[in-house]
Amino acid sequence: MPWRDPQDVTRPTEDAAVYYRSLTRNMLLAIVAVAFIPVFLVSGLIFLELQAAYQEKVQDQMRELVEKHRQQIDMFLRERLSDIQFVALGLPEDPMASERFLREKLSGLQQAFGPVFVDLGLVDVGGSQIAYAGPFQLNRADYADAPWFRRARERSSTVSDVFLGLRGLPHFIVAVQLSHGGRDRILRATIDFVAFNTLVESIRVGRTGFAYILNRNGEFQTSPGGQIEETPDYHKVFLASFLPQGPLTPVTDRVQIFERSDAKGRKILCAGAFLKEGEWLMIYQQLASDAFSQLTHIKRVAGLIFLGGGLLIVSMAWLLSRRMVGHIASSNRDKELMNQQVIETGKLASIGELAAGIAHEINNPVAIMVEEAGWIQDLLQEEDLKQSANLDEFQRALNQIRTQGNRCKEITHKLLSFARKTDSRIQEVQLNILIGELVALTEQRAKYNLVEIQTHFQSPLPLVRVSPSELQQVFLNLINNALDAMQRKGGILTITTHHGDGLVSVEFSDTGMGIPQANLPRIFDPFFTTKAVGKGTGLGLSICYGIVSKMGGNIEVQSVVDVGTTFRIHLPALNSEAV
Repeated sequence: MPWRDPQDVTRPTEDAAVYYRSLTRNMLLAIVAVAFIPVFLVSGLIFLELQAAYQEKVQDQMRELVEKHRQQIDMFLRERLSDIQFVALGLPEDPMASERFLREKLSGLQQAFGPVFVDLGLVDVGGSQIAYAGPFQLNRADYADAPWFRRARERSSTVSDVFLGLRGLPHFIVAVQLSHGGRDRILRATIDFVAFNTLVESIRVGRTGFAYILNRNGEFQTSPGGQIEETPDYHKVFLASFLPQGPLTPVTDRVQIFERSDAKGRKILCAGAFLKEGEWLMIYQQLASDAFSQLTHIKRVAGLIFLGGGLLIVSMAWLLSRRMVGHIASSNRDKELMNQQVIETGKLASIGELAAGIAHEINNPVAIMVEEAGWIQDLLQEEDLKQSANLDEFQRALNQIRTQGNRCKEITHKLLSFARKTDSRIQEVQLNILIGELVALTEQRAKYNLVEIQTHFQSPLPLVRVSPSELQQVFLNLINNALDAMQRKGGILTITTHHGDGLVSVEFSDTGMGIPQANLPRIFDPFFTTKAVGKGTGLGLSICYGIVSKMGGNIEVQSVVDVGTTFRIHLPALNSEAV
């Protein structure tokens, strides 16, 4: 629909309703847009900053967690290796004595560290175990082909990967090489897998955070607790992201963090770091939804607050739009009524000018009729007409013509006098005379409405300095309102004048329908009317109030429903003798 100026008050009612609905909608959208755009921008910036800070916080916590436990596990392995090296320092050369020595040392280690150390064994350079202390029958076990044994021959000490071995249970070996009497031997100790695995499994955060260890071949060195999906080459691909890209690139000991998706499409945060001189990789992983659960909670709470605030903004915008459009509509209606009043005033002015012209035109033939009637009466005084049998009837008819003609002249004179008093110049006015003229003008309408007008004028009455034409408008409006209130049912309109305390008072009392008490405080408000649509504009009493106030007086009203209404006008009297 094309835009229309709100001043256009001539649009049809239906078109105006569509226009006001469109205006309400546009204002609502404008207010909501102005309110929400800054909120969206500020909230978006705050959320992005919060999300970045929280992600950095989570990553820092994961780095700290992995770094702390990596150092703890490395320390555990070094301490176990130091324990075996200390045992090796006191080992006797005789194998029989060595076995007794190993049993004593194993008992001491178990007392000191619990079930961490499972057994101790002394192995010659050929791989044969020559002395053993422990719960298994491994006195003559052959370790020549065991990876840990070959590494122990190459190094002074080693820590093996987790394997099953001859006993069929997961464990790993800590071994040191020593020389006695020119002969090389290897002292080994079995570390309990359960104790070591418990050390790693204790790394748990949230509902889904856990840790595990892989070797360079992607084989588990601790139990993942069944929480890792088993897919072909998964661990090798996973491990490749941590391993150096070239043979000369050193293994970094820095904690690395990246994100991946599992088989179900869930995002997982992973943090990993190498330990045991780069041979093992400890990995900590946690579902992103779990790691960012607090952030998700904050987002939900913020969303609820934003939703509640948005509903409040929309509600207030709707109320403000309705109210503002209501004010615009009311203003337009008031302007339309005022325009109609101006049009009616113009019509009344035109009618007044027309009536004045007609009265002037009628006044001339009426004067001629009265003069002709007088001339005929003079002719009847002649001798030949005096003897007429109808002389008395002629005299009666002529007297009636003269009487009615004079009455017509009086009426037209009053109408011309009222129509010509259009200026607002201040004059000294006798209210009894002014009201008497208005009563004469309205007595025919009063008779038509079955209303009797009674006047009680105090005489003498002081003069007042007012604009006669404006005061005529006030009195005539009050008389017409009284006649309207008693229309069809009839009644009595009593007009009383009196003076006292320096005031001249005029009282208009009717026996009409009365004014409800709830409406009395509003009757002088502009555009307030209880008449049917098209019967009144609501400006009459407002104009009367303004005119009386301008003259230095005041107007009062008393009314009782179904009893009647009384208007009292008080005007300042002149300081002169009453006339």
